[in-house]
Amino acid sequence: MKVEHATSAWEPISGERRFQLLVESVGDYAIYLLDPNGIVSSWNSGAARFKGYTADEIIGRHFSSFYTDEDRAAGMPQRALATASAEGRFEAEGWRVRKDGTRFWASVVIRAIRDETGTLLGFAKVTRDITERRIAEEALRRSEEQFRLLVQGVVDYAIFMLDTTGRISSWNAGAARMKGYGADEIIGRHFSSFYTDEDRAAGMPQRALATALNEGRFEAEGWRVRKDGTRFWASVVIDAIRDEAGVLRGFAKITRDITERRKAQEALDEAREALAQAQKMEAVGQLTGGVAHDFNNLLQAISSSLELIEQRLEAGRTDIAPFAATARAAVDRASTLTRRLLAFARRQPLKPERADLNTLVVGLWDLLRRSVGETIRLERRLEEPLWPVRADVNQIESALLNLVINARDAMPGGGTVTVETTNASFTAADLVNDPGVAPGDYVAMTVRDSGTGMPPDVLARVFEPFFTTKPIGQGTGLGLSQLYGFARQSDGFVRIDSAVGRGTAVHLCLPRDHAAAAAAATPDDGTGPAELPAPPPERAGAGRGTVLVVEDEELVRMLLVEVLEGDGYTTLEAADGTEALARLSEAEAVDLLVTDVGLPGLNGRQLAEMAQARDPGLRVLFLTGYAFQALDDRPGDGADGLGRNTRVLVKPVAVDAFRAMVGSMLSGR
Repeated sequence: MKVEHATSAWEPISGERRFQLLVESVGDYAIYLLDPNGIVSSWNSGAARFKGYTADEIIGRHFSSFYTDEDRAAGMPQRALATASAEGRFEAEGWRVRKDGTRFWASVVIRAIRDETGTLLGFAKVTRDITERRIAEEALRRSEEQFRLLVQGVVDYAIFMLDTTGRISSWNAGAARMKGYGADEIIGRHFSSFYTDEDRAAGMPQRALATALNEGRFEAEGWRVRKDGTRFWASVVIDAIRDEAGVLRGFAKITRDITERRKAQEALDEAREALAQAQKMEAVGQLTGGVAHDFNNLLQAISSSLELIEQRLEAGRTDIAPFAATARAAVDRASTLTRRLLAFARRQPLKPERADLNTLVVGLWDLLRRSVGETIRLERRLEEPLWPVRADVNQIESALLNLVINARDAMPGGGTVTVETTNASFTAADLVNDPGVAPGDYVAMTVRDSGTGMPPDVLARVFEPFFTTKPIGQGTGLGLSQLYGFARQSDGFVRIDSAVGRGTAVHLCLPRDHAAAAAAATPDDGTGPAELPAPPPERAGAGRGTVLVVEDEELVRMLLVEVLEGDGYTTLEAADGTEALARLSEAEAVDLLVTDVGLPGLNGRQLAEMAQARDPGLRVLFLTGYAFQALDDRPGDGADGLGRNTRVLVKPVAVDAFRAMVGSMLSGR
């Protein structure tokens, strides 16, 4: 029986032929043989494809044909064969030349081929065109070099790398210039060397790296230390650097010296504060005409009442109570107006407190009415109940007064100014044009006028500092910019609706205070703290004791002494601080010092400090016609810096209030 075996298509082909076919089929590599002298003896399709020669054209020629002229002149083909012959292999990269003269970057491997006896038979040469890879690598190299030059060339920023533990691993010229260290002095040291002693003790460098590690970035400003020990104010950014797998490789650190910018900002803040005060005083100045008019009316009421009282007393009549009440009412109105002006004009820091805008509007109404004049109608529409806010009361009062004055100025021919309050809730969509403002509940205070309105180009610039449409000398251009700054500082915002011929409405929106407790705050009228700690019970009781009265106004001093002597106290008098010190030295004992604050020469505060230095138990009652802030920074252990044996009354003070305060201080109640 005859059995036929299946045969493979490769069986008639020898192994050598199979290898030849394999080499011939490779199109991405030039694979060919050289004889021992470097003459090409075989040629595959890959060689033909990217070198441009056919087998007939190149077999029998020396392989140096593929080298550049400069490489042939340098003997590089011969050295390649010599290396392959001596070491068995030669490998390199370099420029090679095609048939058409164009160049390509080649990866070349030449292997020596020997027989069993070690006789050199020739060389196997494999070449690959890696021009594209070379171009990419060169582009990357140039990019890295450019980046390195960029980083090194930056002298205004310290740009350097930290390893994963915070040790410095690179250093640019800006770092050397700013921090004073050369690269050889600082590389390898921990970056905490730049921190102040107090920041290192507080663990700030470690927290900075921890933040960058956990959040990807750390950014801050603070004092840093140069090599010579001097400090500079720095803006610092630290970024975590991770590889493709997310493994931390270190940190990139950028530092900028912003000391001058900080100084400039501080100077600007001081200038803004001064300008804000100037603007506030400008507003007070604009009120003087109306205030003078009202004061003249009040003085007229007082003067006429006193004359009628005198006339009736001379006639033996005692029905003077109506005229005394009229004079008292006029004094009370004048006192209230004066205190509000002083509270408005005095300097004080931003002091947020719980406030009811309706209460503020009502409290300022007389002042607002006087500020607009007789040709302007002033109206108010206040929502009840109104949510409380938390903001600086003095700033709110200042804003309201300035807005009303602006509204008045926009209506030279007269018109209506309306002050409104309302509760309002805003969503994120409502606040899309107010970046940084959180959605939620707000209280809006609006000042609306029926004046000329503003064109779009003016409306677009109203919040710019120093921008004003008023004539030179009639406006600082700071009103609305200050209002905007105050609103944003209080987490609120400002909006303005205006059109030519349709008037203007300015809306100050302050966030609702959600605190559960505390009553709404009332405006500060300049009278000082409502309640002070009671003095310890010591020395004389009511109606007994010696009181030194120091007052440069003789009529006031005479009236105070009259009240005290009428209550049975022993009194001493002085017209100024120097005379008062003499009286204190001469007297056997003084139980209470009653002194005006605004004395000529040695003022009342200085007098009290000197007197209490001699006698720490001496009680002091200040009388002042100025804002209570005159005593705010007085050292002591009582409220607002007042000592425990010290009280304040603001002029004009009622006789009964003065009598009660003296009695309380001397009786220990």
